[in-house]
Amino acid sequence: MTRRLALIRVIVVATALLGINYVAWRWMFSVSWSAWWIAVPLVLAETYSLVDSLLFGLGMWRLKERGDAPAAPPGLTVDVFIATYNEPIDLVMRTARAAKDITYPHRTWVLDDGNRPEMRAAAEAEGIGWLTRSADWAGMPRHAKAGNLNNALLATDGEFLLILDADQVPLPEILDHTLGYFADERMALVQTPQWFVNVAASDPLGSQAPLFYGPIQQGKDGWNAAFFCGSNAVIRREALMQLGISRYVGEVEEGVRRALRTARSVVRRARRQLGPEEHEVRGALDEIAHDIGRARRELERGTPLFDVTYRFQRRVEEVRTRLVASDLETLQADLAVIAELEGIAHDPDLSLATIDESALARMAARDLSPLGAVETVDALVRALDVDRTGEAQPIMPLATISVTEDMATCMRLHTLGWRSAYHDEVLAHGLAPEDLQTMLVQRLRWAQGTVQVMFRENPLVQKGLSLAQRLMYFSTMWSYLSGFAALVYIAAPVIYLTIGVLPVKALSTDFFARLVPFLIVNQLLFLVVANGRPTWRGQQYSLALFPVWITSFTSAFGNVFLHRDLDFAVTPKTKQADTGPAWHLVRPQLWAMGLLLGAMVVGVVRIAVGQADVFGSVFNMVWVVFDLAIFSIIIRAARYRGYSPDPVPGPQGAS
Repeated sequence: MTRRLALIRVIVVATALLGINYVAWRWMFSVSWSAWWIAVPLVLAETYSLVDSLLFGLGMWRLKERGDAPAAPPGLTVDVFIATYNEPIDLVMRTARAAKDITYPHRTWVLDDGNRPEMRAAAEAEGIGWLTRSADWAGMPRHAKAGNLNNALLATDGEFLLILDADQVPLPEILDHTLGYFADERMALVQTPQWFVNVAASDPLGSQAPLFYGPIQQGKDGWNAAFFCGSNAVIRREALMQLGISRYVGEVEEGVRRALRTARSVVRRARRQLGPEEHEVRGALDEIAHDIGRARRELERGTPLFDVTYRFQRRVEEVRTRLVASDLETLQADLAVIAELEGIAHDPDLSLATIDESALARMAARDLSPLGAVETVDALVRALDVDRTGEAQPIMPLATISVTEDMATCMRLHTLGWRSAYHDEVLAHGLAPEDLQTMLVQRLRWAQGTVQVMFRENPLVQKGLSLAQRLMYFSTMWSYLSGFAALVYIAAPVIYLTIGVLPVKALSTDFFARLVPFLIVNQLLFLVVANGRPTWRGQQYSLALFPVWITSFTSAFGNVFLHRDLDFAVTPKTKQADTGPAWHLVRPQLWAMGLLLGAMVVGVVRIAVGQADVFGSVFNMVWVVFDLAIFSIIIRAARYRGYSPDPVPGPQGAS
């Protein structure tokens, strides 16, 4: 263990002890229940921040600095993928030419999701491969960048893939400095930093993310949880294909099991409605019940899914031909229910692995005629869609469950026992947003994708992940809930300074003796793990973008649980039209700053007329000043007119 890591662990322990001591004391002794409407939200926000701090500390506990990369073995086959949709052709070709010049032998491909003839001509004129979606994708869900990459996976055959965004210009040595890690046969992915050449030294939009592309990824790497960031990563094809096949098999298998469980309930209910004289019908239903049991046993024995479903479908068809409807009206009502199931089965965004349990419960609870029951069972089995006719291709190795494919894909790889590595060396130079609007589009998409994954595949309950891996993934998702805490941290000092309501019982010595050491040690942890990297900008944006984080949560919730559309927007790679300061984009933050300033003025007046406690007011004014310092970056971001060359430090963290 290095001295630095030992020091980090000491500070992590101190932060945890001081933080738990403070928050436990707050809950037990200092909540002002008479002002519960602000006191409870404040202590909840503080608890959120403590959990955030503990998760960060856990990540830092095994911070891994890998140093120089192992030598790349000769003879590996590599496909370099450059994903593009509507980016300028000269921008894409700059990346493609640099990719072609990578020193390790490889093939370069432009994955043109816009299917532009001029893009194809430009690529092929320089001997660079060009791929677009196959005809199979016509009229099918496209799944944005994940679909583009999945299409290319089935059209190429390199053992390894280097994935680049259209603006990420690789250095010639990128493969030489990453392929060596794959000597470990369980290594699935090597991620390198994203670093941007068009960022001013002051980085007003917070684009460089030196804390994330450094200690945070290194900390996750220590727990085998460094994850894919969408670009500048090398991935083993075998791992992706295994993932795609295993997900396909798992989802279809789960669909089969659920359909058979529902079919058994349907048959049992129909059988109970038969009269004593309906022997033939009872015998037919008994045959189906027997076939359902046999199909379930075959699944348990590992019989191929296609064989199970095919035999079962044929048996149901045989029984159906022997039954005649005894009541046309009843049959028509039954067929309406069947039509509902058919509609679900043909919804391209759903499968029987993801259908709401209530839909299947309604099927099982219906009063059905014998023929209606048989028809329903048949519809259930046909709805399994083993061939995935609702998708362009049955195997989708890169995850399509969110607007960002990276985190979910890597988490799934880890559940299968694959490993990942973070190589802390800048090996590609990209372009960051040059205006506030583009930056906000980018951050919202990142946040929405992460929250979608949290709702759909919460890492805390994923089989195959270690406890530490679950927490490392969850910590990233948890961080996007900070928008709600920010609202409370804005409201609490405003409420006190304007109407004198204190959310704690007293600003006592006990309060400050617990709070101040925790805050100091927490900042000390950031300072030590950063090791010279600037972290203040990241801390500012974690709170200053609270409207973005809240929108990401509510929109992702609406998409996942209410099936509302979640528009996907490609981050523009060029500066948008300059129409002056973008104040309209940050109205919530400006209102927050106005409230904070107004509260300070009111606080001063209340002190002057003797209506406020001086010490409590001064403390809350210091809090207001801190909040304003956080939000001040929004003013600079709104006024930012784009990159102009000035002294820019070299990439930090290069090995």
